[in-house]
Amino acid sequence: MIKPIVKDILFLAQKSEDATRDDISVINDLVDTLRANIDDCVGMAANMIGIKKRIIVFTVGDIIVPMINPVILNKENIYETEECCLSLTGFRKTTRYETIEVEYLDSSFQKQKQVFQGFVAQIIQHEIDHCNGIII
Repeated sequence: MIKPIVKDILFLAQKSEDATRDDISVINDLVDTLRANIDDCVGMAANMIGIKKRIIVFTVGDIIVPMINPVILNKENIYETEECCLSLTGFRKTTRYETIEVEYLDSSFQKQKQVFQGFVAQIIQHEIDHCNGIII
């Protein structure tokens, strides 16, 4: 189901809780909402649709990838960039890492560990920041 985008900074600044199998429907809502906003958005976290759970989705080409309870284990090659967000107005400066290693559960709740680079790594960092209540 397509959900409205939360713009309440006080809500977005709260840390999200770990997701469980009971939260699986949140993935579908996030995917539907991301697809509906695909012209302006490449990733979303559950708090952007009003659910304080550690679930993110992001695009890799035409594919939308979900991550449940993602944690960045390693990061390399810091750089400065500017980002925007559906929940915020305008572009904001932030610091990101070129390469990250992430541990997460996939949509079948199987543990995964993967290295990401470049723009995909940047998207994942932005969405994990959302889960941690960090607003760019």
